[in-house]
Amino acid sequence: MTMEQQIEARLTAALAPLEFALENDSARHAGHAGATSGGHYNVRIVSAAFAGRNRVARHRLVYDALADLMQNGIHALAIVALAPGEA
Repeated sequence: MTMEQQIEARLTAALAPLEFALENDSARHAGHAGATSGGHYNVRIVSAAFAGRNRVARHRLVYDALADLMQNGIHALAIVALAPGEA
């Protein structure tokens, strides 16, 4: 399973997103010192799990779902986390 597939599977299982988009931005960071420790990704998620939560709490939900991948496989993750109706 690719890293993108792992990220999507974990976030889908944890957050049941209504919308999900993932972009691997690693190629733009080639040569960057941290690039050898994992990839750079952008994720956009719309989920009812984010309703009533502030941005920090939303990001925590994403990081919790990806905890071990953040240690090994993901170097950088840009997150857009929206509740339904905010998209």
